[in-house]
Amino acid sequence: APVLARARDRRGRLVVAACGFATLFGAVGLKLGLATVIDPVTPKLRAAPRVPTGETSAVVARASITDRNGEVLALSLPVTEFYANPMEINDPAEAADKLLAVLPDLDRERLVERITQRTVPGTERPVQFAYIARNLTPRQRQAVNDLGIPGFHFRDAERRFHPQGSAAAHLLGTVDVDGRGIAGVERSFDEKLRNGREPLRLSIDVRVQVALREAVQKAIADFTGIGGAGVVMDIHTGEVLAMVSLPDFDISDPTSLIRPPLRPGQTARPDQDPVFNRATVGLYEPGSTFKLFTAAMALDSGVVNIWNGVGASKPIRYGRSQIDDFKGKNRWLAVPEIVAFSSNIGTAHMAVASGVQRHREYMGRFGMLQRSGLELPEVARPLAPSAQHWREINTMTIGFGHGISVTPLHVVTGVSALANGGVLRQPTIVAQPPGAEREGTRVISERTSETMRKLMRLVVTDGSGKGAEVPGYFVGGKTGTAQKVGPRGGYLENKRIAAFVGAFPMNAPRYAFYVMVDEPKPNARSHGYAT
Repeated sequence: APVLARARDRRGRLVVAACGFATLFGAVGLKLGLATVIDPVTPKLRAAPRVPTGETSAVVARASITDRNGEVLALSLPVTEFYANPMEINDPAEAADKLLAVLPDLDRERLVERITQRTVPGTERPVQFAYIARNLTPRQRQAVNDLGIPGFHFRDAERRFHPQGSAAAHLLGTVDVDGRGIAGVERSFDEKLRNGREPLRLSIDVRVQVALREAVQKAIADFTGIGGAGVVMDIHTGEVLAMVSLPDFDISDPTSLIRPPLRPGQTARPDQDPVFNRATVGLYEPGSTFKLFTAAMALDSGVVNIWNGVGASKPIRYGRSQIDDFKGKNRWLAVPEIVAFSSNIGTAHMAVASGVQRHREYMGRFGMLQRSGLELPEVARPLAPSAQHWREINTMTIGFGHGISVTPLHVVTGVSALANGGVLRQPTIVAQPPGAEREGTRVISERTSETMRKLMRLVVTDGSGKGAEVPGYFVGGKTGTAQKVGPRGGYLENKRIAAFVGAFPMNAPRYAFYVMVDEPKPNARSHGYAT
């Protein structure tokens, strides 16, 4: 009897347990039926990581830029972009510490901030894309990948490199982080560079570019200037073979764009910014270099001939103003002497004899009243009196290069026309096919151009430009000095531009050039002059 009683008791407990399990499985089955068949629950969709789309995320092979001889000036190379999805990172501080072990250049505080889960300001949308580094080396990519941290990703991209460093920096310009041109050639030819595959061949010769930069840099150092500029141009095609503006910068090194801190009481000046292109944006009074254009106008229009002259023994008085010569001869001067000895008095007389209307017309012919046609976004419009405000006194002063402001590129382009037979061609930075004839506009006759070549040569052999005489090159040209105009108008005391514009060889001209030093200081070599 006791044995049977214990057996019945065990059977009862088993039945109760079985009923309990049956009830539990029944409840689970009922819940599954409700959730999947009768009243299914819509699953929550998780947004995919937001990665920039379109051209910025696609790897676009931007075409290279070369000089006229095929030397590479700019090219794009493949790199790896490293980004994170903060929504996939649970412990930003730990992830940052691991990353810093292989990428020590990252800023920890900024890194933690970028990979911490957050929403886009002003919305409830979570941030799902954050750049960590724009270009990783293959070794760095592998090291990061080996960490195995979720939430970090890679994608292929490209970066612009400049093998020649600072050579032609102002001409080449720059691209932004997404590879779009934002300055210089990169901006002017952005569409062609992004969609083309053939290299863009510029007219620049990198050998001439480097030589010109060294020469301008030496002149700045010799005369303790704050900067300088230089241009070399083919007078028959208008091709710019070299263009320098100093100070400059290394396009591949962002730190070279950092300006030095200002001293107490010092104000920021655009001409001290390394990005400022003195050759195409800098507007300066050209000084006596403009006497070449006044002489060309007077000869071409028949107002004077080569044997005419004027009395230059007395200053010209105009109202309260007085026009005098710097180290004048104080006597009658023939036209060649007016140019060679750089006489303000003689030039003003020639300009007035030509007439106000004719003078302004010729200035327009020489391209001195409009922007240069160079294929750069950074070109300045000359500052000159309007037609209704161009009076006789303006003709006098502009005749010898005061009262008008132009860029160095304007001056050298105009002198190219004086030396090449009288045809003005717009400057270009694109290499032209060998032997190609570029269209131009005749501004003076061939005979006048021949006379101007002789006068330019005379300036170097017997006049104010003797320092430009180089054996074997037959250089001709014109010196020019002008005081700088202040930001509020008026001339700045002891601040001037000293320049030389010329061409060579004068018996068969091929090249024109311009060199300028900004705010030169006197030295022993210049015998105490800063002109």
